[in-house]
Amino acid sequence: MAVNVNSLEGNEIADDYVRTASQTEGGKWAQTWAVFKGSFWKLVLINVIMLICCAPALGILIYRNFYISTVIAPNYPFNGNTGIGYPAYPGTDGLAESLFLKADLVFYAILIGAGLIAAIGLSGGAYAIKKLLNTQGGFSFKGFFHGIKVGYFKTVLPLTLFLVFFFACVIIGDWKDLVIAQGGSKGGPITAYVFIIIATVLVGIYCAWLFAVGLSYRLKFSKLIKNSFALLAASPLQTVLIAGFALIPVWVFMLSTFLISTANTLFFILASVLLLLLVLFGVSFILLVWMSFTQWVFDLYVTPKIQTVEDRKKELESEEDEGKRIARELLAAGRSELLVKPILPVAEGIAVAPLGQTFTRADIERVASSRQKLESDVADYENKHKNDPVYAEYSKLFADREKALQPQGKKGKKKKVSSANLLK
Repeated sequence: MAVNVNSLEGNEIADDYVRTASQTEGGKWAQTWAVFKGSFWKLVLINVIMLICCAPALGILIYRNFYISTVIAPNYPFNGNTGIGYPAYPGTDGLAESLFLKADLVFYAILIGAGLIAAIGLSGGAYAIKKLLNTQGGFSFKGFFHGIKVGYFKTVLPLTLFLVFFFACVIIGDWKDLVIAQGGSKGGPITAYVFIIIATVLVGIYCAWLFAVGLSYRLKFSKLIKNSFALLAASPLQTVLIAGFALIPVWVFMLSTFLISTANTLFFILASVLLLLLVLFGVSFILLVWMSFTQWVFDLYVTPKIQTVEDRKKELESEEDEGKRIARELLAAGRSELLVKPILPVAEGIAVAPLGQTFTRADIERVASSRQKLESDVADYENKHKNDPVYAEYSKLFADREKALQPQGKKGKKKKVSSANLLK
């Protein structure tokens, strides 16, 4: 299928890294597996940070289940026929479903708001994992926060859209149960529920592409929407298969909840181990698989800018040599007196009184007095402004560079001079 994604060319978001060629033999998934093994604890760290940001959303879902099981269920009679006994309750058909519907309206609406906080961790985590894949293990906290800066709003949009459809899916499901419990017609509610499930799945897949494209390329909103749809349409079968594989942590979580519900000790231990694995790298695994797959699709239609390890080393060495040259030229030129200390601005009325062609001793004394006053004003101005940031920072920068070029360290040992020290 012909795909026109020309607007992606040259707009890749890779501000703090250069993409390097993998030295792992094999295809894309062999390279992804190598990154997973070699950067496992980095993925664990990224996963923990993302879980912290997702804590409000997870807390809402946990409290929702707690509220239903401990507040609603024990305090309401849910039988439709009370029979003979005391006290006598009125008909309660659909009461449970009605309470569930009201609870879900509140909790899942709040969940949409909690997505704004979760997007912080997801944007930073996805960018950090993309960097891991493109640099064969490169990671820094600065890069994580850079991902938040460039990708937060592009993460909020698809996440909020998906949560709105998920909210509608839950509410329509509760409404279906309520109508059926009250003896209403089943056809309409079931049909509506099936349609909203299909719509939620399709929107979820599209939002995943919107998320990946937004974190990978700088595009206007209209082009972001268009290119995301084009890439999804170009790889529908692969997208569905990879999405199912990436969501293995979700399937494991559902299995764990089922095992816990069986009240079997062995199953409970197994479920606990599975949940621990999810805490360690569940979300990171989803993003690792998805970002690797989407990068593969991008490379099919956009020419990737990839450097070999040797070329990257030569570039870094060249940059460091250039940095040293600039720093040494600056030191050789010496401190600029115009920048190192405050200088009294020139203004009317502060110039030294001139001497005419003929002058007397009184004129000479007047000029000397004027010069002394000017020197005093210059000294006073310098003392008053010498600690201003513009002068203090310049002096500190020069002192740091001079110190960086010293051949001896604090203990008299020879030290390595780097352009990072010279130009920071």
